[in-house]
Amino acid sequence: MAITVSPARQPSAVIPIVMSLAALGAVAYHLVRFGTAAQPDEGAAAHIWQLLMAGQLPVIGFYTLKWLPRAPGPTLRMLALQVGAALAAVAPIYFLGW
Repeated sequence: MAITVSPARQPSAVIPIVMSLAALGAVAYHLVRFGTAAQPDEGAAAHIWQLLMAGQLPVIGFYTLKWLPRAPGPTLRMLALQVGAALAAVAPIYFLGW
């Protein structure tokens, strides 16, 4: 009997979502602390956001290359969740014009 492994239960599936949520948290923290006005220079929150958003690209690439050939349906659904989480983290930056 073969043991099936769900692509959604892999760390490489969940890590990008957690990173996007952490980036969204950094934006929320910045909004609570400093408000919506753009800062004259990029602070730590901006750098943390950038690192979290860029850092998930290799993880998403690894996940896609490993799991898309094995289980296309579940992998595409998880990729849609990852993209949705990334868009949720990008949306405040876009709408606030930062």
